[in-house]
Amino acid sequence: MKVIVCVKQVPDTSGKVAVNPDGTLDRASMQTITNPDDLNAVEAALKLKDETGCEVIVVTMGPPPAEGMLREILARGADRAVLVSGREFGGSDTYATSQILAAAINRIGVEEDDVVMCGRQAIDGDTAQVGPQIAEKLHLPQVTYAADIHKEGNSITVKRMLEDGYMTIKVQTPCLLTCIKELNEPRYMSVGGVFEAYSKPMDVFDYEALKDDPLIDPTTIGLKGSPTNILTSFTPPQKGAGLMLDEGDDKANCEKLASLLAKKHII
Repeated sequence: MKVIVCVKQVPDTSGKVAVNPDGTLDRASMQTITNPDDLNAVEAALKLKDETGCEVIVVTMGPPPAEGMLREILARGADRAVLVSGREFGGSDTYATSQILAAAINRIGVEEDDVVMCGRQAIDGDTAQVGPQIAEKLHLPQVTYAADIHKEGNSITVKRMLEDGYMTIKVQTPCLLTCIKELNEPRYMSVGGVFEAYSKPMDVFDYEALKDDPLIDPTTIGLKGSPTNILTSFTPPQKGAGLMLDEGDDKANCEKLASLLAKKHII
């Protein structure tokens, strides 16, 4: 049994955000982190490894420096990593990204007992599209917003979070699950894991390695092949200082607030 986890390196939103002239993020000039929801997917995979002894393979698409992120996840307990990297893949939207990742997963191989996991969504796009799109392209059943996971034989019971409650779904493997932060608390790297991380295998799949997969069509990958494009991106302006009303009589403060709102034509 294998658990294949798709992860993404995203900009650290607590720092500087830079945008290229074509509207894409200038990732090379920004500090990066592992997408938070993806760490919950990694933890879910590692828990299955603790229970069943399965192999955990982590996959990302990104520039060569993304290897550092993969090494950190290997230090958490994953068994091997795959970096999908090539200039032909740059600027891909969710459709093109899912094509490329699905081709990489095809190359790894999905067998009867295997599970593919993704985070619910990435904080740089918030689309929640890539996981479901990978499932469609791999012809796998999918369960999204997993808040609890139990594997029994060749089936998995998933507690799926909804806006107004939960849905319990039983799905056969192979399947794809997207994980939310309420699922678990990601573990930290261990000292031993850090030492072992650089001895664990890491493969690099470039365009040449994947080009023979039917999903890798030059007209539907990369920036030029993406059916959606960013019209404009910008750094939001900083908010000005708020106005604090003096402590005192409630009626006086209410009248003052009403006067301020009236001057701004809000009321």
